[in-house]
Amino acid sequence: VLIHLSIHFRVSRYSLLHLNLVGQTNKTLQVYNYHFILDEPDKCSQNPFLVLMVPVAPHQVDARNAIRSTWGNESSVQGKAVLTLFLVGLTGGPEAQQQLEEENQQHRDLVQSNFVDSYFNLTIKTMVIMDWLATHCPQANFSMKVDSDMYINVENLMSLLLAPNTPRQNYITGYLMWNQNVIRNKKSKYYVSEELYPESKYPTYVLGVGYVFSNDLPKNIVEASKDMKPFNIEDAYVGTCLKRLGIKPSRAPDPSQFRTYMKDSKGHDLSKVITTIARSPKQIIEFWQKHVHILLHMAHLNVQCFPYSNCKASTLFFISSCYSTAQCYQKQLLV
Repeated sequence: VLIHLSIHFRVSRYSLLHLNLVGQTNKTLQVYNYHFILDEPDKCSQNPFLVLMVPVAPHQVDARNAIRSTWGNESSVQGKAVLTLFLVGLTGGPEAQQQLEEENQQHRDLVQSNFVDSYFNLTIKTMVIMDWLATHCPQANFSMKVDSDMYINVENLMSLLLAPNTPRQNYITGYLMWNQNVIRNKKSKYYVSEELYPESKYPTYVLGVGYVFSNDLPKNIVEASKDMKPFNIEDAYVGTCLKRLGIKPSRAPDPSQFRTYMKDSKGHDLSKVITTIARSPKQIIEFWQKHVHILLHMAHLNVQCFPYSNCKASTLFFISSCYSTAQCYQKQLLV
């Protein structure tokens, strides 16, 4: 990691350095070089079963609010505690930093570290997430790194994690990327030099838009990264860390549940998936509303679905906390 000592600026009451991941470097990535400006270290005191970590740009308030009002508001699913947090880097100025701090005063769900928040620092961002999980939340059973433009069906995700065949250690799954060539074209934003990664193909890795993993992995991934040169393709970098650990990503029982873009976003299809990409914060809300509409339709038809514990049916958004869509599909009761 190259530290640009010549660039200083003041963010709120903190005097920080620009910390960048530079394409050509022979140094390894040391997440301990970074510290947290905003932190919620006590969030895991209630021992969540699943932690959803969302890397997001500081200015993307609309994305955070869309998630907060939809899948990020599900705090108890099938009787298991779920925690959602957002990870951001530096804002770029004191006014933006103040706005971010005020937002966190309201929601208490932001974690901020002192790296420049940019595309080329996504690997730093992901490794800071791993370090935070290993340090503050080692007792969680599972975690998920999920991008801010993703729709998640947390019910289906929980059903996957609670399945008896799902490993509790050395486990990571999502949309698998097989046999991917390393891009050597210097004009491409996906360019990686032979100095940083000499092999012509990446090991099998999980697409970075959303992958779920057993929570023993963050500590091990951070340890593996200490001996590895960083490059800016964050999901492939995590894959190389896993290869060093001798861990292969697992194929999901139903790979179609981890989607990129959906050809058809009908509520019926949305109720089957675990992840899919949304084109905007507005579409995240639209996807959620379609999903809720299906649940309302089931309730109207008196479909017998099993209620969750701690049912919160008082508002429209929380109805999905009361009925397990996955259980309805298993019983072939959904129309």
